[in-house]
Amino acid sequence: MKGSVILAIIVSVVCPVVDMALVFMYGTLKKNQPNYFRMLDPANGRAEFLARAQTVEKYPLVIGTENNIPFLLNVPGTGQRVQGEIYRVDQKMLEFLDKFEECPEWYKRIKIQLEVQDVAGEGENTLKPGSIEEIDVYVKTTYELDWLQKPTYESYDTNGDHGLKYKVFT
Repeated sequence: MKGSVILAIIVSVVCPVVDMALVFMYGTLKKNQPNYFRMLDPANGRAEFLARAQTVEKYPLVIGTENNIPFLLNVPGTGQRVQGEIYRVDQKMLEFLDKFEECPEWYKRIKIQLEVQDVAGEGENTLKPGSIEEIDVYVKTTYELDWLQKPTYESYDTNGDHGLKYKVFT
């Protein structure tokens, strides 16, 4: 028993878990949304739900294209404080998400400030409700000009009152 504890300590010092990132999901990758299953697939990597949060600044969350994709446009100060979910992901999941989001061609991954709301657990690595954190999010930096005239949303749900159900495409 004592040897296995020492081995575990040595492994954690020699190979520390540093390949974890925090990512904010506001669209189809959130719980109960069409692409959430991808967050649960171990073949894509590991993702752990940490908390619900909202952007500190307002951003336009719009629904665009013929597939009704939710986009967070990188126009701080416009739109609404957007609600979503914070996940801790390993390097494999982060690489999957970059590929899935076609980053950096389609989306860019940038850090924005989020206000933590409901948290999922307890412990020293747990986010604190009310804290402000800088976390990665996928945003659109290039888009059609008329997208700024689209309705903006505080929270995305494919089955929302907007009537713009997400269309899965391959």
